[in-house]
This record gives sequence, C-alpha cells and structure tokens, in this order.
Amino acid sequence: MKIENSPNSTLLELSQNLRPDFQWGSATSAAQIEGAYDQDGKGLSIWDRFCTEPGRINDGSDIRVACDHYHRYREDVVLMQGLGLDAYRFSVAWARVQPLGRGAWNEAGFAFYERLLDALLEAGIRPHVTLYHWDLPAALQDGFGGWESRDIVPLFADYAAEVARRFGDRVASIATLNEPWCVATLGYEVAQFAPGKKDRAMAMQVSHHLMMAHGAAVKAMRKVTRVPLGVVLNHTPAFAAEALESDRKAARIDDGLNVRWYMDPIFRGQYPADILEHLGSDAPKVEPGDLDLIHQPLDFLGINFYTRSFISTQTPPKPAPGKQGFTDMGWEIYPEALTQHLVRLSREYAPPPIFITENGMANADKLVDGRVADVERIQYVNEHLKALARAVALGVDVRGYFYWSLLDNFEWNSGYTKRFGLFHVDYATQERVAKDSALWYRDFIAAFKSRRTPKAG
Repeated sequence: MKIENSPNSTLLELSQNLRPDFQWGSATSAAQIEGAYDQDGKGLSIWDRFCTEPGRINDGSDIRVACDHYHRYREDVVLMQGLGLDAYRFSVAWARVQPLGRGAWNEAGFAFYERLLDALLEAGIRPHVTLYHWDLPAALQDGFGGWESRDIVPLFADYAAEVARRFGDRVASIATLNEPWCVATLGYEVAQFAPGKKDRAMAMQVSHHLMMAHGAAVKAMRKVTRVPLGVVLNHTPAFAAEALESDRKAARIDDGLNVRWYMDPIFRGQYPADILEHLGSDAPKVEPGDLDLIHQPLDFLGINFYTRSFISTQTPPKPAPGKQGFTDMGWEIYPEALTQHLVRLSREYAPPPIFITENGMANADKLVDGRVADVERIQYVNEHLKALARAVALGVDVRGYFYWSLLDNFEWNSGYTKRFGLFHVDYATQERVAKDSALWYRDFIAAFKSRRTPKAG
C-alpha cells in the first residue's frame, strides 16, 4: 500500500530527528483483549465484576472472551511481526498471576506470560510490560477497599517485585501504573469505571495511594532487576476557550488535576499547592515519608496522548472548534497540543526519556468486502507523528511511539462499540483483518527504517 497520506516531509522530519534506536510499537492491555477470565486459576478482577452490574457497560457486554488473546497470542504476535514492529506494550493481569492479590502465586498464569514473551522475543519484538492497567483483583477490593486503603501499597510492591524477578531479564521495560488519573477519577469520582464510586475525597485519597504504590514498586523492583523502570500517565493538556480570566483559571485547575497532580509528586516530591487549596477538605491525607516514597528516580516516562481539554466557563460552554474533526469517542483532533505539551514537560520537569505509550483514535470503522478504509485514522496518526517530530526537533527526548491499539477490543464502559485497532476484530469469529491504517503503518515503519539504514558503497 502506498504511503499516500504520509508526505516525504514527515518521514524526513522523523528520520532527521529521531534516534537510530527509536522504537515503533503498538499497545494493548490484559483486561481488554485476553479473555479466559476464569481459566487456569485466574482470579476475578474488579472489571470482571463491573461488567456484571446492570447499566455499567453501554452495550451490556463483558470481558469473558474479549479478543481471546489468551489462546490466540501467537497469531497476534505474527500480526505484529508483519507490521515490522520493534516493540509491543502489554499489561500483566494481577489476578491471573496472583488470584487474591496476595498470598500464593499462580504458576499457570505466569506460564502464559512466559509463552507470550517467548513468542515476542522469537519474533524480534521488544516486550514492554505494564504492571497495572486497571484490573485490580476483586479479592483486594472486597478485603479492604482496594486502592482506598494504604494497605494495598506493600501488596502492590510485592507483586511488582515478583514480576520483575521473573521477567526482568527478558523485557525492555516495566511500567508500574497505567493512567492513575483514570483509576482515581473515573473509578472513584464519576463512577464511569470500576469500581464505580462517586466520592471526590475518596478519589483523591486513591490517587495518593496509587502514587505511593508506584514509588514502593520502583523501590522493590530496583532490588531484583536492572531493567528500565517508569510510569505511564495520561495527559490531556488544558486550553482556555477564551482570553477570559475565568477560563484561564479553570484551565489551570484542570491542568493541575490531570497533569501536575501526578507529575509534581513523581518529579518534585510535592503536590501542587494550588490544587491542594482547590480540593480543600477533599485533599488526601499525606503522612510523613509518603512523598519521599513517591519521588523515586525513573528511567523513562510514558505519556498517553489523545486530545486536549477545551475549557470554557461560559453558559452554555463554548464548544471545541474541532477544525480537524473529532474521533468516534467525541474527542477533538488537535495534534498541535502534543508538540506543545512535550516541550512543556521537557522544560518544566526535565524528565527521563519519554515514550509515547499510547496514541490513536476510535473510528466508525466498517468492514466492506474484506477491507476497512480508515483514512481518518491514517490522517490522525500522520499528523501526530509530525507533531512528535517537531517536539523532538525542539529538544524533547522521545524514544518510541506505540499506537493504541493493536486490535479492536473492549473499550471499558463503551464495551465493544468503539474501535481503536489497527486490526478489525469480528468478535463472533475472532477473525482479525488488517485495516488500511495497519498497512499504512507497516509501510511507514519500513520507509522510516530504510531512510535510517546507511546505503552500501
């Protein structure tokens, strides 16, 4: 397939600015693709349970089978290899390897990930592991409220150390958490995600325990492995809709809750003062030593980027302009924000090397005569790669890009109604079909690598 939507200027910018070892990848998470929800000793997760609660999932679906990756992982690795991917980011299901979240390990669960690692390494694909992508063992939620309790911190550290001990010599990196903002805010403040609670004070306390667990996990893993360690944060930069003081203040608060609330304790050892004041009595209880625990040196920072927040205090609120359109999630397409945000992070925090650990779009894909002509997704990725190239040209150290997602999959409370994948999945037959975007990504990667390879003679 010709790279019609990838002008030479994009390839030129990337090949001139990116490192020779820049990694091209794709990403998934355990709960969204694995299925086999109760097989081979796996314990239930809070998402297994959430799916059974009426009204929680928009299409009434569940994750019992999902993409059946547990049984089809070899087929999926072949798909990755066909794209020419350097890397694959996936998560370990805590309840699969430790059904109760504490106590005995499940060897059958670890064996699955061993087989997956074997297949990836045989295919020349670097495995990037995420320890927590939202699927908390339900037994921990039942036992003491899960992330609501400080007691979860040492349990998560033990789990992290065990995964690092077993896999540390076989993986390219380990991330502690994926998008703690989503876990805390969507799970405990707005009830959109599991466990489905509505309590802002609880959500902020959960966010603190997540940060503590991250720090404790990094400390524990440092003792057993030398693999690069980091965390993955979702950032949605806030833009004031108008040059109004009210809009600017609201955007600053939004930025504080989404970006600075997690970046500041990790990289500065403190929570932002303006957000603590904003939260008032809902601010979390922080005990002596907590912030030192969170403030651990990291080897990389993962950034998940999809869109921006367009903040309006007017009545009715001014809508985002959407000059480049909106995704099927209703998210504005605004790639310029990626450049601006990466430069901002680099200058304000001097972080370790950055990976774009997720970027992609849900599109209203249709399979017609065996083909998905998703030109919108091709354009989305192409424009975001241009934005990435501009950030690197301005001095930001970015080491890799992972498209979300490899497969159409379970999109949390949206069920199977939203399709982010490079490969179309027929959930009834589990047939995978490469979309036009997959073919484009394959050709783009190949063209990039050919430009990076010195010619003989």
